[in-house]
Amino acid sequence: MHRRRFFALLGAAITAARTLRAQQAAVPVVGWLCSGSPDAWAVYVAAFRQGLGDAGYVEGRNVLIEYRWAEDHNERLPILAADLVRRQVAVLTANTLAVPVAKAATSTIPIVFMTSADPVATGLVSSLNRPGGNLTGVTTLFMDLGPKRLELLHELVPTATAIALLVNPSLPNAEAQLRDLQEAAGTLGLQLRVLRASTERDIDTIFATLAQQRADALLVANSPLFVSRRDQIIAQAARNALPAMYFFRDFVTADGLMSYGPSFTNVSRQIGTYAGQILKGAKPADLPVMQPTTFELVVNLKTANALGLTIPPSILARADEVIE
Repeated sequence: MHRRRFFALLGAAITAARTLRAQQAAVPVVGWLCSGSPDAWAVYVAAFRQGLGDAGYVEGRNVLIEYRWAEDHNERLPILAADLVRRQVAVLTANTLAVPVAKAATSTIPIVFMTSADPVATGLVSSLNRPGGNLTGVTTLFMDLGPKRLELLHELVPTATAIALLVNPSLPNAEAQLRDLQEAAGTLGLQLRVLRASTERDIDTIFATLAQQRADALLVANSPLFVSRRDQIIAQAARNALPAMYFFRDFVTADGLMSYGPSFTNVSRQIGTYAGQILKGAKPADLPVMQPTTFELVVNLKTANALGLTIPPSILARADEVIE
């Protein structure tokens, strides 16, 4: 009798184990490929999860996320992308520096990207409305907004004649962005002191010599690297007493002076929403590439006071948020 009961329990256990494995195998896996680091991107990962939640997917319950971080060592990205492809993730997400690598790694796995470059000009998609292929996502328009940021910085510091521009030359369309900014600077009667940084070491070197640039203000162009080195850049701008313009609000809430750009939190959430829609059966080719429709001007009065700077009423009147 005991032996018969033992085998009955054993059979039930085996059946339960098989059921559990089948359930686990049925849970889709989303790959997160990012050139940055977990700490710097924590708030955006949280927004990404919210987007997945909007589509009905909760991490650990009915979806798994495999995170791969290059930690600002971009040479690692091809290895990390290949690993996610071998993992056969259902959807692969990628940020600006990671998306060309992801595209090269697979032509079959759906890819949802966030990019600061023009996705059509860089060959990621055929068009914004009908991307075609296996990619879609969100373009932040960060690069297109460079001249507007320069204009606002000039309005903030009208006596400035030379602006230090921190730019990452490894970004797609970086040279096109630089040409646009140089043209805008010429129109405003400004000189650009171009500071190129594509690694953490470059940033250290640049700021060690920043005083020699004799710049009146600092414009920080968009880059995932600069997101990771946010606190260092803000501290150096303060140390050199330079009014600085950044590309989104998180710099200003961390004591930067001013920013103008879309909400990167909203962008990250949209990436999650698109990933969820694809898990439900949507095809990337049919999901239009999204573009931000609103942009935030954020000013930190505490930082302005520390610099002995008065924010012009024209800027305060247009600011979406003023931090005091």
